[in-house]
Amino acid sequence: MTMPFYVAPEQQMKDRADYARKGIARGRSVVVLQYDDGILFVADNPSRALHKISEIYDRIAFAAVGKYNEFEQLRLAGVRYADVNGYMYDRSDVTARGLANAYAQSLGAIFTEQTKPYEVELVVAEVGDDAESDQIYRLTFDGSVADEHGFVAMGGAADAVATALKERYRDGESLAEAMQIAVYALQQQDAERVLEAEKLEVAVLDRNRDRRLFRRLPASRIDELLASSRGDAPAEG
Repeated sequence: MTMPFYVAPEQQMKDRADYARKGIARGRSVVVLQYDDGILFVADNPSRALHKISEIYDRIAFAAVGKYNEFEQLRLAGVRYADVNGYMYDRSDVTARGLANAYAQSLGAIFTEQTKPYEVELVVAEVGDDAESDQIYRLTFDGSVADEHGFVAMGGAADAVATALKERYRDGESLAEAMQIAVYALQQQDAERVLEAEKLEVAVLDRNRDRRLFRRLPASRIDELLASSRGDAPAEG
């Protein structure tokens, strides 16, 4: 008679966490930065069809790394959540905090109850009337939530990217400055790699726009922003 194979709950959780982390690290990084007029999202992503950055609602956007089909399911669920709550109550009642809490519950349940955890990491961001009222929430595969300020790096070689951001990021950067810093940081994943506009997915939540504040930046605009400071290394702190 074969004895049943027993794995301690603590070991099961550790194995699931290791599995998810490895899956997330296989991809390329995404960075999210505050700048003087809003929040900038930059993904190392040459695909024009498989977006890592998306609009959720009027003032709210979503960025993700990891397994595309899994974070796409979460994006669609977030859009439904926002639409239903905006319709039932008021559009101003739809917040990044509420959405982050909903995602945390879903990811936590998947992590503890399903055999395979989601291999995803998310940022939910809401632009405010000023930088102090911006909200940026980072969610990991197990449903943990962190309230971030300034910048976030996730996926791929996130530690190297985050180190570069920490060295060079300053509050109140212009869009062009933030763009340059973001691209420089993403290039730290591979020192020999140069990220041109066509290899990037870029969007902003621009607090100066009316109602729908999310917009994607075309390659021509990305080139303009990079050209405005090309040739100048980011200033050392």
